[in-house]
Amino acid sequence: MQNGTLLAAVDLGSNSFRLEIGRVDHGQIHRTEYLKEVVRQGNGLDSSRNLTPEAMQRGWDALARFGERLAGFKRSQVRAVATQTLREARNRDEFLLRARTALGFGIDVIPGREEARLIYQGVAHMLPHSDLSDRERRLVVDIGGRSTEMIIGRALEAQVMESYRVGSVAWSMKHFPQGQFTATAFRAAEVAAKAVLDDALSTYASDQWDVAYGASGTIGAVGDVLTASGAEPGVVTRDGLDWLLDRLLKAGSVDKLRMDGMREDRKAVIGGGLSVLRAVFDLLDIREMKIAQGALRHGALYELLERDDSVADLRTGTVTRLATRFATDAAQARRVGETASALYVQLDPAARGGSTTSRAGRALRKLGWAAQLHEIGALVSHSDYHKHGAYILDNADAPGFATNELHQLSQLVLGHRGKLRKLEASLDDETFVAQLVALRLAVILCHARRDPDTQGLRLAKPDARTFSITCRASWPDAYPQSAHLLREEALAWQKTGWRMLLSGG
Repeated sequence: MQNGTLLAAVDLGSNSFRLEIGRVDHGQIHRTEYLKEVVRQGNGLDSSRNLTPEAMQRGWDALARFGERLAGFKRSQVRAVATQTLREARNRDEFLLRARTALGFGIDVIPGREEARLIYQGVAHMLPHSDLSDRERRLVVDIGGRSTEMIIGRALEAQVMESYRVGSVAWSMKHFPQGQFTATAFRAAEVAAKAVLDDALSTYASDQWDVAYGASGTIGAVGDVLTASGAEPGVVTRDGLDWLLDRLLKAGSVDKLRMDGMREDRKAVIGGGLSVLRAVFDLLDIREMKIAQGALRHGALYELLERDDSVADLRTGTVTRLATRFATDAAQARRVGETASALYVQLDPAARGGSTTSRAGRALRKLGWAAQLHEIGALVSHSDYHKHGAYILDNADAPGFATNELHQLSQLVLGHRGKLRKLEASLDDETFVAQLVALRLAVILCHARRDPDTQGLRLAKPDARTFSITCRASWPDAYPQSAHLLREEALAWQKTGWRMLLSGG
């Protein structure tokens, strides 16, 4: 990417929304602007796990302000990611529909492990690089509003990642609902946090890492308070946590809390955050934790910088691993993928080559991934395998993929055969429909599980909601079963708002 290019990352966290803008300089990104808005969406989930209208409005207002600052940025220069609150919210689609309009860019809801991976990337890129530091085994911990991520890695590679549903906002609401700090409340909060984090004990035990780093949010806020008290800057220790707990207990409540180094917006969630951090220190036998400068938003920025290569390779590797794990027929996946790609390029010649710098090229690459995974559900059962495949993709850990991106793949897998009514909600998306047509036709043409004869076969889109298939005169007689399946396919599309016309032969 050219030096001087501006890149922007938006982090829709449970406590705060953040906008980080940086300028590319010889492979590094230097901050030019940073905006933070305390939105507290994490405490805006009601008992049915729906975002309240007030919480949604706070989010939309913040994103509209970010969107004004991002005016003039290209799509390739911005990445927006949403985390635990929107992973949980049952009405997240309602929020995201207006949120994307307010921001002016797409928003990816990322799975917990993907959030952990990006956090590690942000931390690792912001640390000094040397032979010694690149050999150290790192534990990275990020305590957010509604989730806590833990990662073990070396250099720029995250090796073990997990996300736990425990965080500063959630724990403050549950254990300090009136803002009262008592020893009983802290004991209960720590015990509850350890119960959630207990699975981390074996994976992240102290013999598995050399240096512990704390990223963002709670840990940064605790570090600021300890530094203001005269403690060593940039480090959180057990003694420091004990001292901070004592100060909170003496204050007795959020309203009476007065501490140098603590921002007003952090006071309401410090009780929950400190409880989780103390639980992490105890469980993993941490003596001290260094405060990292990098965070989720920095990981998103560096992936924008490297997106054409590293992220494409990561997602391609993820797809390959899933295909291998579920024992798909590699030869059939290849022939369906090649046929689907050739058909899609006929519809959109700009997609040729699959360049990630164009929307058409990205759509072609995603179509290839869907073809590679279209039979992934067959290992569960051949009956309704397309439904099993869609379920697997909607629930799989898939490094590199956002939740909504993986869902698009699942819908292509779900729709590659059978009735189209089940995809009615997606059939207004022209790109998705073009991908779906290409994939369904490829599956039909490859039904005999051998390379199809597509010579003289032409797919076009003569008007906005019509597809046409033209073949040479002798083709239907040479391939009567394929011709029959194409006629059935045309009938299937007649039941939607789209048409498919057949001609030739």
